Amino acid sequence: MQILTKAELHVRFAEIAEQISKGAVFIYPTDTIYGIGCNALDKKAVEKIRTLKERPANPFSIIVPSKEWITENCIIIKEAKEWLNKLPGPYTLILNLKKKNAIAKSVNQGEETIGVRIPAHWISSVVQELGFPIITTSANRSGRPFMTSLEDLDSTIRGGVDFIIDEGEKKGKPSKIVNLVEGKIKER
Repeated sequence: MQILTKAELHVRFAEIAEQISKGAVFIYPTDTIYGIGCNALDKKAVEKIRTLKERPANPFSIIVPSKEWITENCIIIKEAKEWLNKLPGPYTLILNLKKKNAIAKSVNQGEETIGVRIPAHWISSVVQELGFPIITTSANRSGRPFMTSLEDLDSTIRGGVDFIIDEGEKKGKPSKIVNLVEGKIKER
């Protein structure tokens, strides 16, 4: 397992991008907290995250490459447009998925909805350059505190990832979830 800085990621981007596209599981910083992710099109990698987090059933959210990705792959109701304008930001928008093959079925467990994010953080430009969505879920085992620094990363998760992009301590909290399904805006 490697620990990379933002600068090292930039220098080795082609190599790291290939690893991600081929199923690497990794930890990365966002505008809120650290996340654990993988290529959201890779069923085996998604299942590896489920095992590491001990989260067999609940859907995962994704960081998407762009707002265009959202409009091409999700159903955008009138009420959702104002929330799309707030991106990038600390929000996870729950939308109906229009194109079922836009993600591996194991991401949302076959549900009709998907949580999408575009963090106000440089990790979004990394995902944009990748050109495909990545899983975004807190870097912790289910029911345990989320990771704010390398020091509080669960040893099981640390041992199960291919690399970590370290940005030092994060002082945020998880993103706000905004459910925009069926025209019913529900913040949680």
